[in-house]
Amino acid sequence: MSFEPLVLFDGPCSLCQRSVRFILKHEREKTLSFSSLHSPLGQELLHRHQLPKNLESLVLIDQGKVYPASDGVFQICKYLRYPWRLGYAFRHLPAWMHQPVYHWVARHRYAWFGKDDACPLPDPEQADRFK
Repeated sequence: MSFEPLVLFDGPCSLCQRSVRFILKHEREKTLSFSSLHSPLGQELLHRHQLPKNLESLVLIDQGKVYPASDGVFQICKYLRYPWRLGYAFRHLPAWMHQPVYHWVARHRYAWFGKDDACPLPDPEQADRFK
């Protein structure tokens, strides 16, 4: 079972939902698949890659490698159209520069952006991209 490249995201998080919609809108090709961290597939992949079951971070799984948090964001940028693709260059920054900012936003995302009771269903034309 391989849906790579696959983005795992916090389904009930409004910021995460908006991020997925942004990716779908700005992707160069329909390459990425998506799954909630809390779904059976998401939980299986977290276990398989030895990540915490209660992880609250975006994760990209691509070519067998796992990119959590801001590393995942930068890797996702390579799948986006210009100018968003330029974000891929930030992958070379030291983690101490970007990880604290990512985790600071992640800690406050529910207060700032809200949280739904469940992950909303995708649009019918994009449903096959969600696992």
